[in-house]
Amino acid sequence: MAVYKETIQVQSHGKTPTYVNITPQIREAIEKSGIQNGTCTVISPHTTCSVFFEEFVHDFNEDGDEFLQADLNKVLAKIIPDQTSADVYTYPGEKHYAAVASWPDAEAYLPGGDRTALWNGDAHLKATILGSSQVFDVDNGKLGVGTTGYIYFVDFDRTRPRTRKCKIIIMGE
Repeated sequence: MAVYKETIQVQSHGKTPTYVNITPQIREAIEKSGIQNGTCTVISPHTTCSVFFEEFVHDFNEDGDEFLQADLNKVLAKIIPDQTSADVYTYPGEKHYAAVASWPDAEAYLPGGDRTALWNGDAHLKATILGSSQVFDVDNGKLGVGTTGYIYFVDFDRTRPRTRKCKIIIMGE
């Protein structure tokens, strides 16, 4: 059995969930792997990000999100409201603030000591519900999904823009 691994970069914009269609990169990785039949696993190593499979939608809202993504945001907001204050969720607690403040790169997470930069409990919960990975069929050297099936990476963290990683692992013959 052969194994091929690749990591791609995904840029999030903050402010609202960032959805990125990563289907072209997945198809390219499968082609580069040379694997004809097996599986392709797509993984987010970040706790506020998810990988999911959905139909491509041709309509977009004013924020640039496809209609199904906008609908997903509305549904998730009903069960997991955005963290807009320290009182919305118990996370982050005092021990977490202290731990982050002790990190060598604490300024990146708490700019100027601003605790609101850690108000992303909603992003963690949303990512937990959707999951951090998906597994797909590799069939005759191609991504084994239907015509309208696309793979998306989403960063639910609205606290700041970030460069994220997405791992692609293809196994098979």
